[in-house]
Amino acid sequence: MSADPRVAEAVRAIGTRHGVDYTDDAAVAAMLAERRQALQATQRGPLAWWGASTLTVGIVWAFIGPILPAFADDPVLAAAPAGPLLVVAVAALTFVCVRWKRELTHPVLAGYRETLGVARAHGIPVTHIPAWLEGRSSTGGGKGAAPVPTYPPVQPAAVQAPPAQAEPERAINPPDDEGPDKHTAAEPSAPAPAVPVPPKPSKVEDYERMADVGGWHDETGWLLVFAGVIGAAWAYFEDSPIGFAAVFLVPVAVFVWLAGSRQGREKNELREEALKYVKALEAAQAAGARVPELSPQLRALVDTD
Repeated sequence: MSADPRVAEAVRAIGTRHGVDYTDDAAVAAMLAERRQALQATQRGPLAWWGASTLTVGIVWAFIGPILPAFADDPVLAAAPAGPLLVVAVAALTFVCVRWKRELTHPVLAGYRETLGVARAHGIPVTHIPAWLEGRSSTGGGKGAAPVPTYPPVQPAAVQAPPAQAEPERAINPPDDEGPDKHTAAEPSAPAPAVPVPPKPSKVEDYERMADVGGWHDETGWLLVFAGVIGAAWAYFEDSPIGFAAVFLVPVAVFVWLAGSRQGREKNELREEALKYVKALEAAQAAGARVPELSPQLRALVDTD
């Protein structure tokens, strides 16, 4: 952002308004960690747990209360406890949501979202926006409760060469003590070398393809084991030899587990390569390079890391 004077000026104005220097990477990282911890405290605090527990008890009581033998003769007593429990649960969860929204719209976070919006408007790609910063779900879906503001695109600043200064007229016969070096124009300084953007390795592309694949091997394996055991037990008690064929589901379950384990190891190796690539992009962006935005798979990886 410091490479574009217009962006730097706008970011400084935002920082002055919110009391944060958004050009200081260390200060911004510390601020984001603090505000994220505050957000998580509202979502996972005692009030959230009490509200969720009370809501569960209220819903369960509404169904099992009328069928309990102790309350069968008194419908009012069977259904009455569910009402206050649900009211208390809704009130607690509503208060949790209000506190969460207040933390999400904290002035320093609002200023940071403004900074990201200004950077986007000036054509500076934003590598990654955490889901929690915009109030999106953990999977990164949806618009979010506090999205990064969208501003009209700004045309890139035209690079204008500085006007050439008129060279003073020289005397036809310069003095003898005036050497030719005094009238030699200074050579322009060489431009700073561009920061290279790290290419995306093939292993990172493989990770993006495999990120959403798998995750079903454990459950499927256990279902096959249970089916095999139940089938064998049924064959034993019913004296039906054909039921013993279900025992072959157990080695199938072992095969499924081994396949899932192999896929998990491969995904972990690719995950490490993807993390290295993301860190390389962050380093290049910090050095002034314009890096591409992360794919949804890489954004989810950064959110969960």
